[in-house]
Amino acid sequence: MSGGTLMQIQDSRWQSGVGTATADGSQGAGTVSLSAGGRSAPLRVDAQRNLEHVLRAAREVFGELGYGAPMEDVARRARVGVGTVYRRFPSKDVLVRRIAEEETSRLTEQARAALGQEDEPWSALSRFLRTSVASGAGRLLPPQVLRVGVDDPTGPLGADGSEDAARVPSQRGVADPDARVVAPRAVPAEERDDAGAAELLDVVGRLVDRAREAGELRADVTVADVLLVIATAAPALPDAAQQAAASTRLLDILLEGLRSR
Repeated sequence: MSGGTLMQIQDSRWQSGVGTATADGSQGAGTVSLSAGGRSAPLRVDAQRNLEHVLRAAREVFGELGYGAPMEDVARRARVGVGTVYRRFPSKDVLVRRIAEEETSRLTEQARAALGQEDEPWSALSRFLRTSVASGAGRLLPPQVLRVGVDDPTGPLGADGSEDAARVPSQRGVADPDARVVAPRAVPAEERDDAGAAELLDVVGRLVDRAREAGELRADVTVADVLLVIATAAPALPDAAQQAAASTRLLDILLEGLRSR
């Protein structure tokens, strides 16, 4: 399957839209609920437990079936009613954004750990790939990350490693004509998604640059290629042992293809 086809498949499983601003939306989702007076209050123990079950089930279901899986499947896996899912997440898009945001953040931290703990450039890049594939996060990457490189063959970073300014969110604020200052404003869900994706691309870009400059990575490999490896090397198989073996074998082959000859 070609990279472009894979990205189209991933994209087709994504339902775009603006997340509804709620007490358990993407900013602190699930940590508070609204009392009758409109003030935040901690979730009850059973409500918190149900939320954790829903999030775990959503990661499993979306990881196996893609973001096109229905909310009913998530509820069934979490062993709660679908109404319970919608009380925590008023639309499917809010839940999808929550999961994608968490997985993007997880990959970013894994990339940072590889940068900080591995002195050898190739060891750092391969460690990041192995850790990310083992975690299964590649199956939950948001399409705006995988889509980079489709229209621009050079990927999110140019051949010289410089960032494409058009892909980096600008400083957020709205102009106040009276005070002549830039006042802060609420950041829409799409911009938070873009900021998280940009951070991931930046950190992975540093891994790619180091390996390329050391002569250990093929010169034509981009950040988009590395993220595509993460997405394709984490197959969802019914048997856990078979899945782990298949992922390890496939990643070994892909890593060999990335290395400079």
